[in-house]
Amino acid sequence: MRKLFLSSSFKDVAALLADFANEDLNGKTVTFIPTASNMEAVTFYVGSARKAFIKLGMVVDELDVSKADFHLITEKLNRNNYIYVSGGNTFYLLQELKRTGADKEIINQIEKGKIYIGESAGSIVMAPDIEYVKMLDDSEKASNLETFSALNMVDFYPLPHFTNFPFKKTVERIIDKYHSLLKLSPISNSQVIFVEDDNVMVVNTPNV
Repeated sequence: MRKLFLSSSFKDVAALLADFANEDLNGKTVTFIPTASNMEAVTFYVGSARKAFIKLGMVVDELDVSKADFHLITEKLNRNNYIYVSGGNTFYLLQELKRTGADKEIINQIEKGKIYIGESAGSIVMAPDIEYVKMLDDSEKASNLETFSALNMVDFYPLPHFTNFPFKKTVERIIDKYHSLLKLSPISNSQVIFVEDDNVMVVNTPNV
């Protein structure tokens, strides 16, 4: 079963993961991929996500795919129980996933039933294509990315940070431009998209 936990801000929805996974998370391992943040000046969300996993009792195994060879990438993705991909620059993330072959291995693991957790850019790359977020991220930070075609694990287009500062107006512009062209799925920082095969549901955190 294909199971995706697609968030805008992981720390804000981490409490929903155990129910989605339907298991005790204590002691479970997660391949933690912060690569998208390499091109960003602001990266606090990476540390926040790491702390959120630790609070859940999970073991964080970091993997920057931009600095790893294919053997290490496949070994960690195979060994650990979960896959997490952080926010940051979506175009740079996709470039590095494709360059290293990590994209194909992540798809392979998802198709085997391993739960994938995306945050912002990590959620967007599950879409068929990422060109729609050019207003949100600088595509020039991925000078070697030849095509915007992404991992295509969902038939919709996640759009994180809906209604959230400082991205509110940019997200609204993306919606204005693409709402009639693409199957957009806007989510705020307090929402997560649960994907279980063809079942897709947007869930709010309990206090929202």
